[in-house]
Amino acid sequence: MIPDKDILEKCYSVYNRKDAIPPDPLETVYNYKTARDQEIAGFIAAVFAYGRVTQILSSLADLSKRTGDLYEFVTKVSEKEKITRLKGWKHRFADGKDCARLFMGLSRILEMHGSLENTFCDGFKPEDTTVYPALCVFYQKLARAGGLAGNHILPDPAKGSACKRFHLFLRWMVRKDNVDPGVWKTIPASRLIVPLDVHMHRVCRELGATARKQADLAAALEATEFFRRISPEDPVKYDFCLTRAGIWGNNQRADFAVV
Repeated sequence: MIPDKDILEKCYSVYNRKDAIPPDPLETVYNYKTARDQEIAGFIAAVFAYGRVTQILSSLADLSKRTGDLYEFVTKVSEKEKITRLKGWKHRFADGKDCARLFMGLSRILEMHGSLENTFCDGFKPEDTTVYPALCVFYQKLARAGGLAGNHILPDPAKGSACKRFHLFLRWMVRKDNVDPGVWKTIPASRLIVPLDVHMHRVCRELGATARKQADLAAALEATEFFRRISPEDPVKYDFCLTRAGIWGNNQRADFAVV
């Protein structure tokens, strides 16, 4: 089944609302009011957005208690104090040491570029058809700053992964509607790539957006092109509504019966 735009828009109108966000790591971004806090909170939430959502939210809540004021923790707290505060924190196979290195990397990035948006834009060119080239540069900067090259918490885009967590973060930062906060103002939504995890991959295969059996970068790019034909200026527009519970319940297609 390949839905037309009217069907997708119907899904969007039903599910794309703020009260439909929970439970989702995105809800933690709305705990902060300033753009400088929200981009950091969004990045941290996306980095650890793997596993059961209840576990993700619990880990992020514990992390928030340890950091306190987020921007101040990143930019003002010493590396030694960061390590001390994060000792004992754990999220699946990531521990406090991994998290401390991530925060140290963010501190150095913000010192050099002023914001994560500036860091990302440093690798973005207007002629780029997607954010992929800029994401590769962004990753390299983060990996070098935090000594995280090869670390499991930051996937390397150049290795062919779908990098779902990076693209989820970019969706949150770039798009602005009832769900996505749209903190950043300089990257066009038309260049975004679908955040492809196992669930969205299943949806995309059902829709005919990709025939690839693996949820990799190639599949994410195929899916993005599929949605770009429907929504050229915003190919990631339907990501949230397509992954909400109830549309694809019990691992079975629901034919987009949203009424």
